[in-house]
Amino acid sequence: MSDTDLDPTHIRSPIGEFWRRFRKKRMAFAALGVILMLLAVAALAPWVAPYGPAAPDYDAVLEGPSWQHWAGTDTYGRDILSRLIWGGQISLTVGFVSVILGCVVGVALGIISGFFGGWLDGLVMRIMDVMLAFPGILPAIAVVALLGPGIVNVIYAIAISSVPVFARLVRGTTLALKQSLYVQASRSIGVSRTALMFRHILPGTMPAVIVYSSLRMGTSILTAAALSFIGLGAQPPSPEWGAMLSDGRSYLGVADHITIFPGMAILITVLAFNLLGDGLRDALDQKLR
Repeated sequence: MSDTDLDPTHIRSPIGEFWRRFRKKRMAFAALGVILMLLAVAALAPWVAPYGPAAPDYDAVLEGPSWQHWAGTDTYGRDILSRLIWGGQISLTVGFVSVILGCVVGVALGIISGFFGGWLDGLVMRIMDVMLAFPGILPAIAVVALLGPGIVNVIYAIAISSVPVFARLVRGTTLALKQSLYVQASRSIGVSRTALMFRHILPGTMPAVIVYSSLRMGTSILTAAALSFIGLGAQPPSPEWGAMLSDGRSYLGVADHITIFPGMAILITVLAFNLLGDGLRDALDQKLR
């Protein structure tokens, strides 16, 4: 323990304390580095990718990894590495946008339900229970089947399927926080309900929301890839990772690299977000301090 830690006059800010704890989680810290690298590569795709995502090379159809095409080519001679880089834009965008939409709606429903209680709480939670009753990817499939295939509809589908968990998570935290002393004191001096919910209770729900959002990112990317794989998500010639997996499944045993590299991209990205979520949970958990 350093002299700074022993000094009673030295008080870290909440952000400083979080960062100190998070840096000790080496796997989570490494996962953050991987995610930042993926975001940078996806954002710089026009300058980083060696070829266009749809540029064919008919002299190198189904070619394995080489110095010219590091990850090989597909059935049209398109460079797989370039398509993976461009596809990162799609997969990461779907993940971030769908999680943000689901988080905003779910947090709003959860805090309103938990704060007001009564018949409103019962109504909202029963709707959430019905949505949670469908296992796994089925709600997203139902929404996409209703709206039609496409990336935009995939975002809506994943966002809708994310709402119930966010709502229940925030509701539970709200029920605990609204009984806390500082909320009761604020209520006693006439603070409005809106201020109580969004200025006093909402910040207290953020640690749990941040952790689940990180974990949900991996799930959203995996769900988007699954929908594209079965033909309900991104449509050809989109370089989305799930669609690339679908294109290569007919060539397993002949040109395995067509499926191996998109599968590795999905695996690494989902694993990185899950490890980041675990590290954030440990760093934000008050009980571990």
